[in-house]
Amino acid sequence: MGKGKTSITNTIREQRFHAGEMTQAELADAIGVTRQTVIAMEQGRYSPSLEVAFRVARAFGKPLEDVFRYEG
Repeated sequence: MGKGKTSITNTIREQRFHAGEMTQAELADAIGVTRQTVIAMEQGRYSPSLEVAFRVARAFGKPLEDVFRYEG
């Protein structure tokens, strides 16, 4: 797989909105990454490690499959 969009899509932006309009910085702090990483994940430019993906889902109290989808 080259550069550009990944085969994994996510609903992070939508999940942040439903979590009381959580900011990107608040999510970054909650999962231990930078705001730039959250931005890249939302834009589909970066696929997180499995550990970070689980942390994101846990931050929203959602199953992993509600936040990340693999378009293989």
